[in-house]
Amino acid sequence: MSSNTLTVARRVMLQVVLDRRTIALILIVPLVIASIAGFSIPDKRTLDIFSPAILATLILFFGFLITGISFLRERTQGTLERMLVSPLSRFDIVAGYLLGLLLFALVQTLIMFFYMVYVLDINYRRDLWQILVFQVLMGINAVCLGTFFSAFARNEFQMVQFIPLIIVPQIFLSGLFIPTSQLPVVLEWISKFLPLTYGVEGIRALMVNGQSLLDIGKDIGVLVAYAAGLLVLAALTLRRGASG
Repeated sequence: MSSNTLTVARRVMLQVVLDRRTIALILIVPLVIASIAGFSIPDKRTLDIFSPAILATLILFFGFLITGISFLRERTQGTLERMLVSPLSRFDIVAGYLLGLLLFALVQTLIMFFYMVYVLDINYRRDLWQILVFQVLMGINAVCLGTFFSAFARNEFQMVQFIPLIIVPQIFLSGLFIPTSQLPVVLEWISKFLPLTYGVEGIRALMVNGQSLLDIGKDIGVLVAYAAGLLVLAALTLRRGASG
């Protein structure tokens, strides 16, 4: 990791820390949503089954939203344009934003997980560190997804419009509500190309079925491939996105 990447990451973290609205979105809103989801499911067994998938969905949703808006704000303020004419490479810029925003995605992930465990009292069957490692991978995918799609939005309103296009279909097709095997053939086929499908499948395998990271190698491999691909695509589209 280059010093340029770390410099960009430090700047991004400072910008987020100074933005009270973003901090509130990171710390408070996920807890409110998790509370509504948790207390609306009175049956403890049902909550234990659904909470891992809800957690994976919230990680993807809020990571995508926060990253996309933060990255877009840098573009609209001209910060990215100044970076692009500096000695920084496009990969340094994208990797720096990924690293800086990932820290907040991880903080958010930990807050939601421990809130669900100690406040909503959900049960989990696997080692805590294995669950957290997988959640980190989901957070990385959320940040990469938000970074990539922010290149195609001109303002924050357009970025929010990507939610029903990119996130909502994944919620319905990922197996959160209905197992993907019970979906119509076309929708089941589409679900195989959605990262949240593997996020829901993997985290359920860990928390509900008690499997290990080695047992869900396919889910991890797909999510790693998604993250790497989105990172490269974000770097390739950065110049076009910055120029508007």
